[in-house]
Order: sequence, then structure tokens, then C-alpha cells
Amino acid sequence: MELLFFGHSGRAVIFFPTRMARFYDYENWGIIGSLSQQIENGEIQVFCLDSIDGESFYNDGVFPSVRIDRHLQYEKYILDEVMPFIGQQNNSGYVETAGCSMGAYHAINLAMKYPWLFKKAVGISGRYDLTDNIGDFKDLLSGFHNDEVYFNMPAQYIANLNDDRLLTAVRNMEIILAVGETDPFLSGNQHLSSLLWEKGIPNQFHTWESNAHRPHYWRKMAPMYI
Repeated sequence: MELLFFGHSGRAVIFFPTRMARFYDYENWGIIGSLSQQIENGEIQVFCLDSIDGESFYNDGVFPSVRIDRHLQYEKYILDEVMPFIGQQNNSGYVETAGCSMGAYHAINLAMKYPWLFKKAVGISGRYDLTDNIGDFKDLLSGFHNDEVYFNMPAQYIANLNDDRLLTAVRNMEIILAVGETDPFLSGNQHLSSLLWEKGIPNQFHTWESNAHRPHYWRKMAPMYI
């Protein structure tokens, strides 16, 4: 799979694309440009990944169990290929996940599942339970539910985290959630933040004016939170 990376040193940022977007979209939308000062100063090195959402969660042509299995193959690609590649390019020892919209789901989910690998997770305009029906946004698993679905929906499994090692690792991460005040995912973000606090997991929660679910806003958010 193709990816782009920007920068020569600093914190490594795995930047997940928006819904069915491509690895070059953040650059085309000016979001990488909004991070140019941090990149040029050697503060961050940004790795923009490609998406397979059209083959996984948004693939209505296959049974839901195939959708979640395809997502897990994507996760394996990140762990087995992207992470070693980052290690070859970056020796900071600091890796964070970030993403906007559907990318926020990927960023938060991956960091919650493997918190010992990451120092920080940033979710902007995210949706953290893909099985919810929220306005025009349907349940992406069509009512299907199994353990694999459950353990990939942060808004479901975080409430039941009880492994001390995992909880300690999550508590040691910096977690930032940002969403617009009229974004349909606002209540889901509030719920996730509350779940984290109930588990003693510190997190920052930022509400923006309007829907804030567009590149225009993400260009402002990215330098502040990433």
C-alpha cells in the first residue's frame, strides 16, 4: 500500500485518512501545509496512510463479518508493516496516532487496543461506535455483532476495560478529542470522554463552533492538537 511521509525528525505521527479517502488527501486539502512549521522545525514527522474503508466498513456487498475481518487485516498491515517502516525512518521513540472523521476512529481504536506502542492519540470529528445509527449515518455492520466487532468499537469496550496493564498504558497516553458543537457525532464524543474519565483515563475534550467537520476547520485543529 502507498503512503506519504513528511519531515525529517521529531515525533512520528500516523495520520489516518477520512472516510474512504486517500493517502494524499491531507496534503491536497492543505492540512499538511498547516503543519509545515512543526514539520520543518523537526518537531513532527507525519505518515499519511491510505484507506481500505471501501473494502471493509463501507463494503455493503459483503457480509458484515467479512467487513470486520478486512478491517483487522488493515490493522495487521499497520502493526506489521507501517510500524517497522516508521522505526526505520524515525528514532524518536515517540509515535502518536491521529485522524479526522473516520480517521479519528482508526486513530483512537488502534491506540486504545495497543497503548504500549503509542504516546498520544488525537481524534478530530470522530465516530467511535460504527454500529450506532446517528441521523444519516447508518450502522456500518448492519446489525451484526460478535466479539471482533465489540473489541473494535471504543465506545463499547472501554467501559469494560479491567486489565491493569492495559489501563496503566492507556492512562500514560495523551488523549485529545475535538468535535464541532453541531456535529452529529458530538454526543458520541462526549460519551467516550466520560467513559475514559470513569476509568481514570485523563483526556482533553475540545468543542468547536458549528459542525467543524470540514478541511477548513481541520487545517486549524491539526496544528493545535497534533
